[in-house]
Amino acid sequence: MLLSRPGSQAILPAIAPTSTKYKWSDFTPIALLELNPYGCYVKGDSAYKTFKDLETALRTKGATLNYGTAGALTTNDMGPRLLFDVLKLEGKPPTQIPYKGTGDATAALLAGQIDFSCSSIGPAHGLIKAGNLRALFVTTPERLASLPDVPTAKELGLGKMEQITGWSGISGPPDMPPALVERIWALVQKTGQDETWQRATSNAGSVPFVKGPADAKAFTQGQFQIYRELGESLSIVDKSK
Repeated sequence: MLLSRPGSQAILPAIAPTSTKYKWSDFTPIALLELNPYGCYVKGDSAYKTFKDLETALRTKGATLNYGTAGALTTNDMGPRLLFDVLKLEGKPPTQIPYKGTGDATAALLAGQIDFSCSSIGPAHGLIKAGNLRALFVTTPERLASLPDVPTAKELGLGKMEQITGWSGISGPPDMPPALVERIWALVQKTGQDETWQRATSNAGSVPFVKGPADAKAFTQGQFQIYRELGESLSIVDKSK
């Protein structure tokens, strides 16, 4: 089985179809597990106290700023791309510094090696709560209960950013026997009803989002379409032969 994530299941098939050796629909959807609220954040002692502060810096000295990601064609990468497009930044945008993963990018931010980062809030949730990092906005429709002082993107006039979110699911290989899919889905449902699992998921900064095979398929297709449309609008879809 595969732990499905937006990068592998939606972004790569949508943005790099010629180099990705599979399509989003090549897998057997089994379940969705959680949503990972997405946002942008800075170091706790950063001069950028609010998103407006960062926006001003992006507009006045964007080319001299940098931001960390978990690499190209991840939500860490696509979120800032969309943000810069929404803001209609003039001139050269900030420089992307790709790391091996979100953890490394977060460590670089804590060390003051980059100016900001955007990713699923989960990996940074504890650091934000402790004040080591400061979240400037989240892309959820409503403010997160665990971070009530952090505004939503929509509140800041960045409603389009709600398209970017992290998530986890479970997928199987092509043509997986329906009886086996239903058996695994039944186990996932049982786990999703467990209060300890729900509490642990919420404490990690994620939102329980347990859905079955049909919903998982529709959700993944929707994510693929979102990133394909975004890629087309930014002219970054690889259509070479």
